[in-house]
Amino acid sequence: MKILVTGGLGFIGSHTVVELQNQGFEVVVIDNLSNSSLKVLDGIKAITGIDTVFENLDLREKEKVQDFFKRHNDISGVIHFAASKAVGESVENPLLYYENNINTLVYLLQELQQKQEASFIFSSSCTVYGQAEKMPITEDASVQPAMSPYGNTKQIGEEIITDTAKVTNINAILLRYFNPIGAHPSTEIGELPLGVPQNLVPFITQTAFGLRKELSVYGDDYPTPDGTAVRDYIHVVDLAKAHVIALQRLLNKKNLNKVEIFNLGTGTGSSVLEVIQSFEKVSGQKLAYKIVGRREGDVISAYANTDTANNVLGWKAASTLDEAMASAWKWEQKIRKQ
Repeated sequence: MKILVTGGLGFIGSHTVVELQNQGFEVVVIDNLSNSSLKVLDGIKAITGIDTVFENLDLREKEKVQDFFKRHNDISGVIHFAASKAVGESVENPLLYYENNINTLVYLLQELQQKQEASFIFSSSCTVYGQAEKMPITEDASVQPAMSPYGNTKQIGEEIITDTAKVTNINAILLRYFNPIGAHPSTEIGELPLGVPQNLVPFITQTAFGLRKELSVYGDDYPTPDGTAVRDYIHVVDLAKAHVIALQRLLNKKNLNKVEIFNLGTGTGSSVLEVIQSFEKVSGQKLAYKIVGRREGDVISAYANTDTANNVLGWKAASTLDEAMASAWKWEQKIRKQ
């Protein structure tokens, strides 16, 4: 079966392409290389031995999307990663985010609704929950008003998919990720942030390698065990495997509803200081960090209730925080030696 992966050279996308190919799927990747590199194709081939079909295409160009689906009229499913994802940038440039994250989704769905049936996996986020009232967060926790245009595009995206699925032959699964970290154990692919990292773990590894002077820990006065914010950190390979299982669920018509939602996390919350301690343990290095004031828009705590993903989807995160941190550190060391 032929599967389209949009944003397939990005962090989560590339790991998902590997897992799809490992399961025998034929994969076509679309990416506009705005936040990724062609070198990732080499990394994927080094792991799977497969030359991935790749098109450098910007999904904001509607005619090009239409042309792609004419040429690839045998696409059975789409896993849609392609989106801008920096919270701060979305606040400064909201229209870029609405164009890039909403228009592209609409153009994809317009093509898929013309098919007799189509399976669609959407890359969503736990940001839709905002600061949830209860931990761990279940799928039926209320969606809170978005704290950024980025978060809002995920909420609007989910609504667009839900409305479209009601009146078309599209079946969809919305995957709400918690915090993906780590790298493939082969160290052939991993996270490649452009410029200053927006996420905690690449900032940690870059600081340890000497690229950054020190890590800023935003706030130690939260109502958490050690005062720092708590998140659910999931190994990217575990996350990638969940996409394949979700896709197979739709293709095998095991879904119970036209649109299903699953939280993807480990079910364990780790504080910023615990992540730092994990890194120091697996790397054998002391990390330079300082405590600074809270960052606007950060929630206190967010970690998943994974019962539905475990029992209904049939997926469970396998890697520990230490294993994920060790893989992130190996990846950082490899890319700096090249």
